[in-house]
Amino acid sequence: MTVTEAGQIQTTYREAMRAAIRDAMQRDDRVFLMGEDVGSYGGCFAVSMGLLAEFGPERIRDTPLSESAFVGAGIGAAMAGMRPIVEIMTVNFSLLALDQILNNAATLLHMSGGQVGVPLVIRMTTGAGRQVAAQHSHSLEGWYTHIPGLRVVTPATLADARGMLWTALQDPDPVLIFEHGSLYNVKGMLAADAGPVDIDLAAIRRPGSDVSLIAYGGTLGKALSAAEVLAEDGIEAEVIDLRTLRPLDDAAIIGSVARTHRAVIVDEGWRSGSLAAEISARIMEQAFFDLDAPVQRVCSVEVPMPYPRHLEEAALPQVDGVVAAVRTVVG
Repeated sequence: MTVTEAGQIQTTYREAMRAAIRDAMQRDDRVFLMGEDVGSYGGCFAVSMGLLAEFGPERIRDTPLSESAFVGAGIGAAMAGMRPIVEIMTVNFSLLALDQILNNAATLLHMSGGQVGVPLVIRMTTGAGRQVAAQHSHSLEGWYTHIPGLRVVTPATLADARGMLWTALQDPDPVLIFEHGSLYNVKGMLAADAGPVDIDLAAIRRPGSDVSLIAYGGTLGKALSAAEVLAEDGIEAEVIDLRTLRPLDDAAIIGSVARTHRAVIVDEGWRSGSLAAEISARIMEQAFFDLDAPVQRVCSVEVPMPYPRHLEEAALPQVDGVVAAVRTVVG
């Protein structure tokens, strides 16, 4: 790893996540990582590669193949004062631990009258685009945004992949980190001294005046690409990276719509009952008279995610679809 004169390093999203875990474990002896294949195998997506040799089996703990069991163990460890990072391979498998996440992690602080918190971080891979079919490809993070007592974050950039974990570990509530599977190999430059980042506020990744493109996680890159295409036609899109899905940064969303008067939401979840629907409703409630056109949503087709490449691509939000939706609202 070489540091440039500008104090930056070339890295990948995967390596940034690994650096975040290493940093957290060096900062706080209470932090440990647990999950399926996180140790000797180095993680299903190679995020924890090498950490077992560095920190040992007490802090990099391979677990049995039982999401309910090891998420429950993480909850117990957090209640006892530890700071566990629990890794679930994919969001689809997190449904096997939904009882633990919903009925225990999210509720114990409330049910104990504020006496027992669960400062737990759960990391999981989400999203499609890798041809791993319907049991490994869905974007279900919007489901978790429905649950009070949780914080849901979605790092889309190298800086957020590097910086969100430590901030999440300081949160007194359970935090779910959704890492889009298509991002792990993304390369870029990152400040050599990159550290914790805010997880309360959305970010404007590209300023614009004609339409607000609202995206997060794996859809951010598509929104930025669509903005480049639109700029060639003189349409300036402001691209908002939500970063945190619960709680949503309403001020950032409504502020952007007040400037642009149009909104298109890009969400890899299914359209019905989606996070995009929630954001659209909030815009209608809080910024109706700022709108010059109805809010548009670009979501995944409502089918189980196909395996064949051409069908998977057809099912997912793509740049062309985002561009078309923007042209509809701009008129």
